[in-house]
Amino acid sequence: MTASFVCRTESPLPVDQLFDLARSIDAHVDSQRASGERAVAGVTSGLIGEGQEVTWRAWHFCIPLTMTSRITHLDYPRSFTDEQAKGPFKAFRHVHDFAATPTGSVMTDRVEFTAPLGVLGRGVERLFLARYLERLIRQRGRFLATDRIAGSANL
Repeated sequence: MTASFVCRTESPLPVDQLFDLARSIDAHVDSQRASGERAVAGVTSGLIGEGQEVTWRAWHFCIPLTMTSRITHLDYPRSFTDEQAKGPFKAFRHVHDFAATPTGSVMTDRVEFTAPLGVLGRGVERLFLARYLERLIRQRGRFLATDRIAGSANL
């Protein structure tokens, strides 16, 4: 069974700058320091583009995890989609949508995933994994939305 959630993040940054921060490998690593997430293969720094892949290694749930994501769609600066090419989920899809606002921009993250545990995974998806992933996406969104890091990530 597939679980999903949506996160909306407002930012004072212009839409093109927020778009590039969201696809910056360096900004992603900075936003996920707590899990020790790092890019270990594919595009490992700078901006990732359509058709490109990055392999992430991180610690989640006290377990080392590796996941390769591919950018399957990119429409600058409106949206891009990354999907798991290889990793711990049966399926994982993350759509990032962007729009200009009178005060900056808004980023909407739409995440759909299927846990790897079959029938037992349904409860885990809804009660634990979806909440955990939503918290990570919200924290990442808040991190990217602040203009104080805009100059620090390699764009």
